[in-house]
Amino acid sequence: MPRTALYDAHVALGGRMVEFAGWELPVQYPTGPTAEHHAVRTAAGLFDIDHMGQFEVRGPDAEPFLQLIQSWDINRMAQQEAHYGLLTYADGTIVDDIFLYRLPERWLVIVNAGNRAKDMAWMQAHVHDFDVSLLDVSDDLYMLALQGPKAEAILQPHTPDDLSQLATRHALETTLLNQPTIIGRTGYTGEDGFELYVPETAAAAIWDALLEGGKKDGLLPCGLAARDSLRFEAAMPLYGHEIDANTNPLEARLGWTISWNKEFIGRQALLKTKLEQPQRLLIGFEMIDRAVPREHYPIAVNNQIVGHVTTGMKSPTLDKFLGLGYVPRQLSALGTEIEILIRDVPKRAKIVKRPFYAPRYKK
Repeated sequence: MPRTALYDAHVALGGRMVEFAGWELPVQYPTGPTAEHHAVRTAAGLFDIDHMGQFEVRGPDAEPFLQLIQSWDINRMAQQEAHYGLLTYADGTIVDDIFLYRLPERWLVIVNAGNRAKDMAWMQAHVHDFDVSLLDVSDDLYMLALQGPKAEAILQPHTPDDLSQLATRHALETTLLNQPTIIGRTGYTGEDGFELYVPETAAAAIWDALLEGGKKDGLLPCGLAARDSLRFEAAMPLYGHEIDANTNPLEARLGWTISWNKEFIGRQALLKTKLEQPQRLLIGFEMIDRAVPREHYPIAVNNQIVGHVTTGMKSPTLDKFLGLGYVPRQLSALGTEIEILIRDVPKRAKIVKRPFYAPRYKK
């Protein structure tokens, strides 16, 4: 099982290592996932996310190629801008969700760890006559995430650029501890923060320096459990849960990632779905009865199973039992009462507004 370059650092910090997407990663540290979660909401947390894949796209046809294979109109992106998008199959279902960075002379595409080989193969299969170069740089770039309201103050002493001038969903190429670094003001937690792309050889030194420098501000190392609860509160999808190869963006409420004014693989199928309306929709719900909803639990209405839970847990920030799941479109209105079947016992819940926690990005 592959390990990131920070494996020994995680073990030294008492990290509990588990398998995730084929990697051995820390799920939590001795502080516990709830404390890690609250640290990100109130101060900052540092995540090792190097299991994610990073691809470079270069060449004269990089833009028309990327226009074809993903959903967002990249002509709307300025230099150093970043945006969320989707790779979709011809039938409109989701290959993967990605983040795109427009950098000088190249594009950086961030993909999910479990989809890295599949995504590269899928992209290569559509190169055709495009004059582009696709390069998997995942083994050279090391990915860290520093998230939380104090992230900027913690990161600023280590880089010469003025981070207060870096807007959300933008990136800059600079140095971090004198190492070449891409700093993206992006993240997966619902908080302001940064994703850092550093040389793998410098990852340990940067990890240690950030933890030491951020200690006075309440910075904690954070594992997979806190990452999941943070993204869940902000209703951000996780591939293999809210989205997958059997899900389309419209039912997953990701229509905002689609630029209908340009052609891309899957556009015609998705246009048909848009016109006819999706048969099911992703909903958020809050438990009325005290119970913990879990992934795959059936959702019922009037004793009839109508859908399933994709993610559910007790929200550390809101102190409520919440969940995400799919139900038929006609049953998706806010306030609709549903039942979550827990070991065949129905527990009452109601559909509520998503996201559960309003993201606090830099304005």
